[in-house]
Amino acid sequence: MSAPETDRPVSRFGVVEPADLPDDLRQRIEAIAEKSGFVPNIFRALGRRPAELRAFLDYHDALMTPGEDDPTLSAAERELIVVATSGANHCTYCVVAHGAILRVRSKDPELADHVSANPYSVVLDDRRRAIVDLALQIATDSASLRDEDLEAARDAGLTDDEIWDIGSITALFAMSNRLAHLTALRPNPEFFLMGRLPR
Repeated sequence: MSAPETDRPVSRFGVVEPADLPDDLRQRIEAIAEKSGFVPNIFRALGRRPAELRAFLDYHDALMTPGEDDPTLSAAERELIVVATSGANHCTYCVVAHGAILRVRSKDPELADHVSANPYSVVLDDRRRAIVDLALQIATDSASLRDEDLEAARDAGLTDDEIWDIGSITALFAMSNRLAHLTALRPNPEFFLMGRLPR
């Protein structure tokens, strides 16, 4: 019988706790921890390279936090992209962490599991199907992308800004997936129950 997952290190390269980060990063991470109730392990792992953590947070926030007047993808649709492409990239950390966020944002306790297990055949409405299909193509075979693929997304009602967001989010999380693989990043236990049980 293997050891429990929680017995293995958070990262192959160790972690840095928020108290040991530069002040600007410590404040950002503490604000996230206050809202969620814990420090996501990705921030503790990337803390060994503060400049990279700062850049990651800035790009993440620019892509994943739509403004109130932002006419593009919803917060749930953005998480849908992350879960689908992270599933295709076999990234356990991102599937678990962003699956939790997708459950919360979509108010659907089953969607993330179906999307991460088989994003190609999960039943979705036409808009979400077009989002997932384009994201999967960019994640797994971006060199094959043709004008016709973008036209199919437009025919499903997606705007050019939304298509750009799909590509940017997919690209950022392709990097994140690979960093999670490099570090053997362990998901926080708290993520597994988020969005499944009443708070």
